[in-house]
Amino acid sequence: MEVKESWLKKGFVDEPVEGIENIQNEFLKLKKEKNAVLMAHYYQEDEIQDIADFVGDSLALAQFASKTEADIIIVAGVHFMGETAKILSPDKTVLVPDLNAGCSLADSCPPDQFSEFIKQYPDHKVITYVNTSADIKALSDIVVTSTNAKAIVDSFDKDEKLIFGPDRNLGNYINGITGRNMILWDGACHVHEKFSLEKILDLKKENPDAKLLAHPECKKPLLMVADHVGSTAALLNFSSKDDGNKYIVATESGILHQMKLKSPEKTFIPAPPNDSTCACNDCNFMRLNTMTKLYNALKYTWPTIEVEESIRLKAVQPIEKMLDISNKLGL
Repeated sequence: MEVKESWLKKGFVDEPVEGIENIQNEFLKLKKEKNAVLMAHYYQEDEIQDIADFVGDSLALAQFASKTEADIIIVAGVHFMGETAKILSPDKTVLVPDLNAGCSLADSCPPDQFSEFIKQYPDHKVITYVNTSADIKALSDIVVTSTNAKAIVDSFDKDEKLIFGPDRNLGNYINGITGRNMILWDGACHVHEKFSLEKILDLKKENPDAKLLAHPECKKPLLMVADHVGSTAALLNFSSKDDGNKYIVATESGILHQMKLKSPEKTFIPAPPNDSTCACNDCNFMRLNTMTKLYNALKYTWPTIEVEESIRLKAVQPIEKMLDISNKLGL
């Protein structure tokens, strides 16, 4: 089907879905017809998570993308996640429903500037967070996620000189718990930067029985008062197994859906950002994906993610190193 020029400019199929009573059911029918799979990040809307073939964090999504036998991978997430899927499955068609779904953390690390940065430390190995573009991954020795960052950093000799980018908060956290002194790129996630420690402490006073769960992309003062620090998947796992009953959650609020599904008897409170008008902290990029866009993307098999082969061949190596170490460690 023809992709209109107006859609090209918008980065998604701008067409209302009419005459369909249940768009989720129609999407599922189309998915089966086209031998497609839908993988969704924890930060997606509830209705998208509920119909996904797989829901997970960045590590789990990468592992899933590397193994699927589907012809089409629909990524309900952001652009770098689509790139990672394409890098690992170059023979698959990879769709991201809205190409405007970027990432502030990835954007904080332009490839040309990062390339010049690492040239200043020629004797250092380069570790980069998965929340980066394919170009940045191609400059890396190994890629990490928040789930496996500590384990992968620990896999290097203690005297190995390391660069870590782009998230300074995650890098500082890993330095602190490993005793390393990695050189850090000065990048950050706009969602995790916006949490208000003052408001969270007020919430703790109002809910003295609540435990504070925090993602390591949060600023250090918040991490210092957290009861548990971990990746999105780790926070979900902790909340389901912990003997507590109430939690304040300092990461993107989409994860609360899975937490409530696993522990319906427990109470989960989204940590508030600095913005006084909001009670929760959502990623505006993640929330660009909608059921209408998912349906249209699959209907038109567009927009697709493409990665230049020369870049893909370089980027796939550090990703595969990460997956190999993660699999050996059972992560």
